Amino acid sequence: MRDEPLVLGIETSCDETGVGIVRGHTLLADALASSVEQHARFGGVVPEVASRAHLEAMVPTMQRALDEAGVTLADIDAIAVTSGPGLAGALLVGVAAAKGYALAAEKPIYGVNHLAAHVAVDTLEHGPLPEPAIAMLVSGGHSSLLLVDDLATGVTPLGATIDDAAGEAFDKVARLLGLGFPGGPVIDRRAREGDPGAIAFPRGLTAAKDQAAHRFDFSFSGLKTAVARWVEARERAGEPVPVADVSASFQEAVCDVLTAKAIDACRTNGVATLVIGGGVAANSRLRVLAEQRAEKHGIRVRVPRPALCTDNGAMVAALGSRLVAAGVAPSRLDLPADSAMSLTTVSVTE
Repeated sequence: MRDEPLVLGIETSCDETGVGIVRGHTLLADALASSVEQHARFGGVVPEVASRAHLEAMVPTMQRALDEAGVTLADIDAIAVTSGPGLAGALLVGVAAAKGYALAAEKPIYGVNHLAAHVAVDTLEHGPLPEPAIAMLVSGGHSSLLLVDDLATGVTPLGATIDDAAGEAFDKVARLLGLGFPGGPVIDRRAREGDPGAIAFPRGLTAAKDQAAHRFDFSFSGLKTAVARWVEARERAGEPVPVADVSASFQEAVCDVLTAKAIDACRTNGVATLVIGGGVAANSRLRVLAEQRAEKHGIRVRVPRPALCTDNGAMVAALGSRLVAAGVAPSRLDLPADSAMSLTTVSVTE
């Protein structure tokens, strides 16, 4: 509908420069520039390299998005930008760009939470989000469970990672196995050739003793270490490392923990909708296992298509659109970049 707000979103929290444009729940453009190849030789994201890549990519990515949507900056009703959490230098590039565009075009600006945006992007694929809902966000830096009562005004954290996040564990295990960076996609592919039950890797924070303090928290550091020790033992014995079986068994351990805790969170809170977002949400085994377990309890699982799971401007625009429609006050033009932004902050309004 033409009376719905036309919102532009800018995402630069890590190594993806994204600019998206949405009208209501309709995605009009999703332009992306990735610097992942520049980081691959280092085995992980280098903050300084990411910041410079954002500087170089911002203007052309913005123009591609406007061209794809068939609009000009003057047509935009509001500009949303990721103001946290993320890499400080990378965030500063996006926030500074958003301020410049907002000032030049005399548009309101909304500084939004990167993690809440991963929840909002699902509305571009499946429509308005039933509230309340449980959201599980799984990426390189975060593994979190949230109770979403109203995405525009706030979310309640239920649990989070206490050490390595799921995506970080995928990257470290992939590096250990010589599979390159990023680790998620390549482990997913190699796991399809292996046996997920070949190796009994541990499931962190799932023991009875963990239920009181860490029922909805995640820990993948011990799993990562267990994989490393198993591989080292094989190499010391002069035996070949079955990469496919290790990949499949590791992936199964991660997905088992993630889905079990997510379904538990839904049942405990009486919620019938589970939204999964973040880069690890693109994992094929995670999607299948979540669907299987949710179906047994009458829970609906909503997962965006893989292209919308990774960092992108569309998710920021989607959250911005929700904020505008809900009448949430925009941010001030001196909006800060907050690398440690709390999950309880959906948008910066002061």
